[in-house]
Amino acid sequence: MQADDLLLPDPEPREVRCTVISVDDHVVEPAHLFEGRVPAALAGRAPRIVETEQGHQVWEFEGERYTQVGMNAVAGRRPETYGLEPFRFDQMRPGCYEVDARVGDMDINGVWASVNFPSQITGFCGRVFFAAADRDLGLACVRAWNDWLFEEWYTPHPDRIVPLGITYLADPALAVAEIERNAARGFTSVTFPERPHAIGLPSLWDRAHWDPIMEAVVATDTVVSLHVGSSGLEIGPPGGAPLQIGATLFGQLSLTACAEWLWSAYPIRHPGLKIAMSEGGIGWVAMLLDRLENMVDRSGYGKGWDMRPADVVRRNFWFCTLDDPSTIDTRHAIGVENIMVEVDYPHGDGTWPDTQQVIAECWGHIPAGELRAMCCENAAALYRHPLPEHVLPE
Repeated sequence: MQADDLLLPDPEPREVRCTVISVDDHVVEPAHLFEGRVPAALAGRAPRIVETEQGHQVWEFEGERYTQVGMNAVAGRRPETYGLEPFRFDQMRPGCYEVDARVGDMDINGVWASVNFPSQITGFCGRVFFAAADRDLGLACVRAWNDWLFEEWYTPHPDRIVPLGITYLADPALAVAEIERNAARGFTSVTFPERPHAIGLPSLWDRAHWDPIMEAVVATDTVVSLHVGSSGLEIGPPGGAPLQIGATLFGQLSLTACAEWLWSAYPIRHPGLKIAMSEGGIGWVAMLLDRLENMVDRSGYGKGWDMRPADVVRRNFWFCTLDDPSTIDTRHAIGVENIMVEVDYPHGDGTWPDTQQVIAECWGHIPAGELRAMCCENAAALYRHPLPEHVLPE
């Protein structure tokens, strides 16, 4: 199917009512990403795009094919085509994989800056590469992805892109080296899997593995971004509806991950550790805080720390939301300073190009100071990212 059959005409720029930093968007890695960025001895085995007999473009790496190059790259699609996932770059908006076009789409949507997670060939957290059979190849791909994001995505638009990297989590020393390398050139975040043990990495309680990594992110003031689904979706019943059930339970995935990261004790051992829960919404957060308070005051399960566990959550964790129209009014229990907004471009849940209207409709009753905090100021402070001269609403 041709792009004209799939895509709507370019929308008109939206009225900007709020300054927005979106803390969860995605890149679709372009076909040339690894060219010239992987050492010559490994270049022949780097990920590459191949054409299938059906005319699709897919990534090939270590004998496996990653068939969802454009999975959920539906920004700007005609609604009646949503059941037909694009498998070619020419079936997507160029903003999915080309940064100047992305910034243009951000302008249409009234978005000041954006945090961008990897997509299919990388996995949301780099898992495809740190799970590679060939360690040298996997590490080279991690470094190449970070170099591409720095050179082609961040450097041309440093005020508009918040640089988030990946690292080689299979080896603590290599993970630390890449975190430090990225931090030295301005990266302010790294993405980890929500539940490392679920994808073959050591558990967070394996201190020999994780201690040096946690020390590195704290020392470099690097935010740990945990994207929902980065360790897999909920495993549903046999014969069930896996996509629908998995998407429905995004909040549960984030709740589980947040509880595990909290009780790993890394947030209490490292008061400066910053953890951002990405795409899980906020509807579950007040419930979690209530439960933690209950555990301390009634059952006693939460005792043993000098600081109440709920207060550790408020100090060390940040949460993001598309809108949460029914649960945004729990924001004071969570802490207005702990909530950020996301667009999720170009995924199916995304609010592009109408993020400004969604915020106006769902959050119109919220005072201007709180809107500024949740829409941009919290993210700017967390990711150490500049704001424009005039921040809205005034």
